[in-house]
Amino acid sequence: MPRGTLEVVLISAKGLDDNDFLTSVDPYVILTYRAQEHKSNVQEGAGSNPQWNETFLFTVSDSASELKLKIMEKDSYSDDNIGEAIIPLDAVLDEGSVPESVYKLVKEEQYCGEIRIALTFKPERNQEQGYNEEESGGWKQSASEL
Repeated sequence: MPRGTLEVVLISAKGLDDNDFLTSVDPYVILTYRAQEHKSNVQEGAGSNPQWNETFLFTVSDSASELKLKIMEKDSYSDDNIGEAIIPLDAVLDEGSVPESVYKLVKEEQYCGEIRIALTFKPERNQEQGYNEEESGGWKQSASEL
């Protein structure tokens, strides 16, 4: 499994269920990769088509292969789950980036909108990746020959 940094650009969502009776929905997103969690800004009064354009960084160091996104509705009393998406990371870890893409949001197995994100993976630079004569078959002079 590659090690490095996963960059998630949270762009927007559309088609969210705007069921707040008195005001428009105030959505935000909780992004989770293993034990790492980030929370976007609340888009107050954004309704069913919020725009974030925020970037989040996660450290990739194990075999976890998915990113979880949960869109929440900010409420005075308790926040409500609007919908969730699980994003497989195999493609971004292999290719280095996945362009802006749309993923379906689901709540209780029902479609409830879409979320748009872009992903980039930057592998960790290993300090030992420099030129190694022994591994490359190069000639190495011993100290006794000097």
